[in-house]
Amino acid sequence: MPLLDPKTWQPYTLHGGEHTVTEPATGEELGTVGLADGDDVTAAAEAAEAAQRAWAAIPHFERAAVLRRAGDLFAAHADELRAWLVRESGSVPGKADFELHVAAQECYEAAALASRPTGQVLPSEAPRLSYTRRVPVGVTGVIAPFNAPLILSIRSVAPALALGNAVLLKPDPRTAVCGGLALGAVFAEAGLPEGLLHVLPGGAATGQALVADPRVPVISFTGSTAAGRAVGEAAGRHLKRAHLELGGNSALLVLADADLDAVISTAAWGSFFHQGQICMTTGRHLVHASLYDEYVERLAAKADTLAVGDPHRDPVHLGPLIDQGQLAKVHGLVESSTASGARLAAGGSHVGLCYRPTVLADVDDDTPAYREEVFGPVAPVRAFRDEDEAAALAAASPYGLSLGIVTRDTARGLALADRIPTGIAHINDQTVNDEAVAPFGGIAASGTGARFGGEANLEAFTELRWTTVRGDAATYPF
Repeated sequence: MPLLDPKTWQPYTLHGGEHTVTEPATGEELGTVGLADGDDVTAAAEAAEAAQRAWAAIPHFERAAVLRRAGDLFAAHADELRAWLVRESGSVPGKADFELHVAAQECYEAAALASRPTGQVLPSEAPRLSYTRRVPVGVTGVIAPFNAPLILSIRSVAPALALGNAVLLKPDPRTAVCGGLALGAVFAEAGLPEGLLHVLPGGAATGQALVADPRVPVISFTGSTAAGRAVGEAAGRHLKRAHLELGGNSALLVLADADLDAVISTAAWGSFFHQGQICMTTGRHLVHASLYDEYVERLAAKADTLAVGDPHRDPVHLGPLIDQGQLAKVHGLVESSTASGARLAAGGSHVGLCYRPTVLADVDDDTPAYREEVFGPVAPVRAFRDEDEAAALAAASPYGLSLGIVTRDTARGLALADRIPTGIAHINDQTVNDEAVAPFGGIAASGTGARFGGEANLEAFTELRWTTVRGDAATYPF
């Protein structure tokens, strides 16, 4: 029996209309999902608040068991969930398998959070026991995007549940099944009590209602920088915490001693993986002048060999962009870049939503595809003369998410990384990496710092309470 039956995949009725689930590679309709309106958010928040108290009170090992079962179910239903990731989000099968692997690991790591030490004993001037204790925030709001829909939902949902919270999850409507309803079905089968996880597909208005609801003290948002600013501003007005993981324009630095035979694969993966629709995508290739011409030529040749098409039916390296709006943005940036003087070394064309991997040479500060986050399979390449210039170019961005440096001298790479402010840095690797055990987040326009993984999850989804205990009632001078 399938985990996701279109006849029963939404266990409750929503009132914000319907959205047609579409396969971007073909335009084929895969089903419909209900969308949530403001009243649906209110009702879900009320139900979640009521259910959360009992969930937080049960023994930690019972919560952990639910999370472990959920992790096992991502593997048990891998074939079905892979098909949804491929067809609904345009993922190639390998990328879908990576999402399923990370989703399971996020559940297992979250299960371990349930039994983590929750505080510490403090010294006190008074004759009393003084200690801190982490307590659940209550109801957590999670707003997740379309590009890695399963990972970017589960990495907030799993730890929040494990730590005793209820969750309202708003997936992007374009990936409402693999980024939302799939999680609801997995956790229901894993034995999560009713009322603790509400899946509320919807657009900006649904997100605004979620941020504004007084029963939701914490918002975990992943998405564009522009949308993140709006979420952060609204959360601030309502005096609630917002953990923001936003956009990026990450740099890959290729130093003069780099091995080009190895680095071209690294570089191509960084820019072209999942059609460049990853916040960590390598958006700027900064290459030592002595390697620049050969690098451009070889990266363009690699791009020309990559197959682009329908990942559900054909063995391709790249699938489709998510929709027509994203295609127009990507192609518009490529065209405006060549119009401003960049040289098109590869790509720049598309069939339907399938965009050819594109290499732009001779870019500068004013090249749109170099200056802005493209969110498509585009690799702008720029030369530098020395490490001072490389560091300055890499740091000259409003974003600060990920960084890659390729060099045979790892100490030199680490020293250079220290000069470039980012939330993530990789030596001898490209910019797109993720592990459930690692903190994840960017700085500046890329977000509010590491908010996922390990200790960061404890801080994100709990409050720190100070408690004191005396043997007898305290007395005072009056």
